[in-house]
Amino acid sequence: MKKILLLSLALMMCSFAVLAQAADTDPVGNVPALGSMKSTAGDSMLPANDIIQNIAADKDLSIFYKFVNSANLAETYESKGPITIFVPANEAFESLPPGKLDTLFKPAHVWELTHILAYHAIAGKFSTKELHKRINKHKGSTTLTTISGGKLIAKTDGDNNIILEDETGGQCIISRSDIAQSNGVVHIISKVLLPKAKAV
Repeated sequence: MKKILLLSLALMMCSFAVLAQAADTDPVGNVPALGSMKSTAGDSMLPANDIIQNIAADKDLSIFYKFVNSANLAETYESKGPITIFVPANEAFESLPPGKLDTLFKPAHVWELTHILAYHAIAGKFSTKELHKRINKHKGSTTLTTISGGKLIAKTDGDNNIILEDETGGQCIISRSDIAQSNGVVHIISKVLLPKAKAV
């Protein structure tokens, strides 16, 4: 279970005007606001540190860090990697259904939490340049296989921002990208990605 990884999310359009304009041209379709494009998460990260060291030191990622510890996944994120991880900032957890955050912290839900966290990570190092390259090669979207074995769809919106779509149809945007780690790369997202429910 320790070899399973992470959560993640993203941010989208800031104003109603942008959303209204994008409704006709955005290949993602009529999607609710995906979050602010501005993010301070990741400001304190140093490329010489591993993913866990950097997340632990960033107050804007404290909820995700607590989740990683609750699921006993710190050792996984400290591994040599490389790992690409989509990390939800603290405000991203507001997108979860009411009460879900507290439920995930309960010991009885550790498997569900681990599955969600692993759904936010991909083996290998994927910069936004590489993601754009794959999206263009596959004519508008590409499928990413997460460490949990689940699938994420990556595509771009009308402003060339990378959109991630999870297995439940939820969508988010990468709000801050390409934060170098000693064992991979971190992309900050503004909503939690949710895999399909998995029977235990």
